[in-house]
Amino acid sequence: MVPTYNEAPNIAELVRRITAAVPSIDAEIIFVDDSKDDTPRVIEEVARTAQLPVRLIHRDKPTGGLGGAVVEGFGSAESDLCLVMDGDLQHPPEKIPEMYARMLHGGVDVVVASRYSGEGSASGLADRTRVLVSKASTAVTRAMFPIRLRGVTDPMTGFFLVDRRAVDHETLQPRGFKILLEILARRVLRPVEVPFDFADRFAGESKASFRQGMHFLTQLTALRFGKMSLFAIVGGLGALANILIVWALTAMGVNYIVAAVIAAEVTIIANFILIERFVFFDMRDQASGMWMRFAKSFSFNNAEALIRIPVVALLVSGWHFSAVIATALTLIVAFFVRFLFHSLVVYAPQRAEAPSRASRLVNELDRQAVAPGEL
Repeated sequence: MVPTYNEAPNIAELVRRITAAVPSIDAEIIFVDDSKDDTPRVIEEVARTAQLPVRLIHRDKPTGGLGGAVVEGFGSAESDLCLVMDGDLQHPPEKIPEMYARMLHGGVDVVVASRYSGEGSASGLADRTRVLVSKASTAVTRAMFPIRLRGVTDPMTGFFLVDRRAVDHETLQPRGFKILLEILARRVLRPVEVPFDFADRFAGESKASFRQGMHFLTQLTALRFGKMSLFAIVGGLGALANILIVWALTAMGVNYIVAAVIAAEVTIIANFILIERFVFFDMRDQASGMWMRFAKSFSFNNAEALIRIPVVALLVSGWHFSAVIATALTLIVAFFVRFLFHSLVVYAPQRAEAPSRASRLVNELDRQAVAPGEL
């Protein structure tokens, strides 16, 4: 299975090398393509003369990035043993027979091709900076999942063979490109590694970017801590912005009440944009429309601010707290109330699935607050 995005120059050579590598394996090649260039046309041309069955799934409206493409490929594959690799030939097809043989040997659910195990190498990374970033992010990831990733030196490789029957598809929430991390973190599996040399890109341009890095950090945080912590991160950024705005305006001579109102409105809008994008993105389809979600969020946060700001005034004028400290204390309390409201109201499914409203509220709150984490 090969997820592709603008990899037209690599397709013919990739199919040729895969075919040469697996003459005795009953295999098919599935391209799940999100390209905006002529990659789909090239795949169809190559498929007409290929010795292996080559199938194309082109997604006009891709969801979940590369991870979503892999999950879609899992669902359409003929075999339960699914090998995932990139389309740029940095993952050598000649390694496939060894990975397949190790899977058939038994006792494992996933065979991971590792750049950092045994004689493996990451020489195909563009420069020393990318090598350093790769190793650092791998170390952080393994530290955050010491149980699930025990014995896995390269949890972010895109080259692996998995028995899809061992994967809990319903818990996967693919985003970005680290789908193996998603698979390993969601469920206890039996991984084994084989070393490989990460080669230079055959053709085309690398897809690595700052945006992909942000996707990875978002994915890692969601996997390890769950939605509440993602919500807390967004809330923390909003609180910091709120405090800085209050500080800046009061330093300029603006009355602290006026400063608090301005800071609240700015951060309410900014927080909604961030939670839409990074926290509750997977619940938007089942919830009410975007403008309705914004109206609920904006109205609630303003109502909360109408209560919180007088409390700030009481702390400042009655108890002689500084405006900054008073703002910070009330924002901490407000965080929990906001999370409850957004989880259970703003992003609630339009159709309740449980017969009991109370049961639905409790179950939904529990799911959003603590799942998925590492047990």
